[in-house]
Amino acid sequence: MKKRISESLVVEHGTICCASCAHALGPAGASWKKAAALSTVPVKDLPGTGSNVEPRVVLRRFACPNCGHLLDTETALPEDPFLEDVVSV
Repeated sequence: MKKRISESLVVEHGTICCASCAHALGPAGASWKKAAALSTVPVKDLPGTGSNVEPRVVLRRFACPNCGHLLDTETALPEDPFLEDVVSV
């Protein structure tokens, strides 16, 4: 049985998967972000960003390593741990 947990993620047979291609990212109840493809860009370099943005803040983009579908984003300082999205179903 497939259960949608977000716009970009589903849980199927106890595994978190990309909603676009069904690529497995890890077991439900554990962090899936370490299995995703990660790209990082300084927020100050994004179009439309104001001049008062802390220069170290980055936008993290988590994508499916199989199809490239964007799964999630978060803003953080480079040394900050990932914001964990642990899914319990």
